[in-house]
Amino acid sequence: MKPTSRLATGIIAGAVALCAGTAFAQQPRTLRIAMTATDVPTTTGMPNNGFEGVRFLGYPVFESLVLWDLSRGDQVAGLRPGLAERWEQDAADPKVWRFHLRRGVTFHDGTAFNADAVIWNLDRYFRNDSPQFDATGSAITRGRIPVMESYRKVDDFTVELTTSRPVSYWPYLVTYIMLTSPQSFEAGGRDWGRVAALPPAGTGPFRLSRFVPRQSAELTRNDGYWNAEGRARLDRIVLLPMPEANTRLAALRSNQVDWIEVPPPDAIPSLRQAGFNIVTGSYPHVWPWVFAVGRDGSAVADVRVRQALNYCFDRASMVQLLNGTAEPSVGFFKPNDPNFGSPQHRYRLDAARGRALLAEAGHTAARPLTIRIGISNSGSGQMLPLPMNEFLQQSLQENCGVRVNFEVVEWNTLLGGLRVAPDQPQWLRADALNISLVSSDPSQMARWFLSSNFSPRGSNAGHWRDEQFDAAFAALETERDPARQAVLIRTAHERLVDNPPWLWIVHDLNPRAMSRRVTGFTPVQSWFVDLTRVDLQ
Repeated sequence: MKPTSRLATGIIAGAVALCAGTAFAQQPRTLRIAMTATDVPTTTGMPNNGFEGVRFLGYPVFESLVLWDLSRGDQVAGLRPGLAERWEQDAADPKVWRFHLRRGVTFHDGTAFNADAVIWNLDRYFRNDSPQFDATGSAITRGRIPVMESYRKVDDFTVELTTSRPVSYWPYLVTYIMLTSPQSFEAGGRDWGRVAALPPAGTGPFRLSRFVPRQSAELTRNDGYWNAEGRARLDRIVLLPMPEANTRLAALRSNQVDWIEVPPPDAIPSLRQAGFNIVTGSYPHVWPWVFAVGRDGSAVADVRVRQALNYCFDRASMVQLLNGTAEPSVGFFKPNDPNFGSPQHRYRLDAARGRALLAEAGHTAARPLTIRIGISNSGSGQMLPLPMNEFLQQSLQENCGVRVNFEVVEWNTLLGGLRVAPDQPQWLRADALNISLVSSDPSQMARWFLSSNFSPRGSNAGHWRDEQFDAAFAALETERDPARQAVLIRTAHERLVDNPPWLWIVHDLNPRAMSRRVTGFTPVQSWFVDLTRVDLQ
């Protein structure tokens, strides 16, 4: 475990003091949010810090051609038109998708949104020799969207995107291409490092009005937002990075913030008793260990070891440790999901079966399995990684004699492992990385598990390969019949259980603690939130 440094503590204290000052006290419609991130996400239009960065400094400020529908909480979020009013897959060539752009939209700096702006942004991410090429933003975008082959302007308000193969779920991937004003790059002297220090220009319902690295970011309502019905109710939102759970808790209790991500589970009863609102909800978030299946010499290359580990710990006890803020995970999807299928394995604590599988793989009491796991001390969507991993360490040892060693690093350092092959240094010589990940739709299954998406080209970071999974997905990507698509998704998911690429641990219930003053927030089944509906009494 790595304690929070004095420097980091001082930065957090300074940020909290800033928010507690008179200026904010005079702004009753300023919502103060404590994030789990160690730093303010990058501000140039493609935020880092994983999906927490996208949640707070992505979609509120920058938008995509396709957006998530965050209007209801009774089902997993689907899609809605964004900066494209509509789109279609070409009838003759299923690799080609045509997007018809919304007219009358301007970026925050007054620059017109049109096809030229879209092409400029695509060049930023996908053309290494473009003047505006952004290596950092490109790495994030290409990792999420490995199948982009080409793109072109059809007319001022139509663009075509072509994929490297037919991909039926392509609109889900387009959501991750966020767009910024080309003029903002010029205002920063054509230097993305300098652009990051300027007020960025997206098209979203909020604009970034103030930014202090490692301390805070301030969002201000965009009164000229193109969607009049989607204009924000709040005047401002202040985002504060607070990676340590007890620091967030203290800030909420002392009225220095109004909303905290991931309160400490053991504090939830007392928070409720004190009148704070605890908000939870099912959403597509799985908290696994990503096995280094493709690393030569790793014990987890053996499927029997991976299956055994999934039988060697008690998920119900993990949920109890988290005070009910999670659900047991036995696959990528939840067991009640119609896409779960009927796999041969149904993981639960079965130490005898786990030990037998380990023995088949050559790991006995005399020659116990020893594995190394890369973990973080906090980070985007990471829940409470230190106590949760300590629980797993103890449980695997007690039940199956497995010895677990940890390499603890900062979240963004750990995230680097997703972008390289498992034999690279960023993998920390680990047999698995503990990174919580999204499980919202088939595009995410392809992203994490298709063999054609091996990192660094894509996000199959463990280099897991399963021929049956690949075959089911190859059929899915060209299938247009929804009923047949559902059958293929179930077939693919069964392989994720029976030949597990990950240690299936829990699904997060996304706990947040809020002041009673916060109104209008409804948890949705998404990693993202609609901040435009939130208000303060």
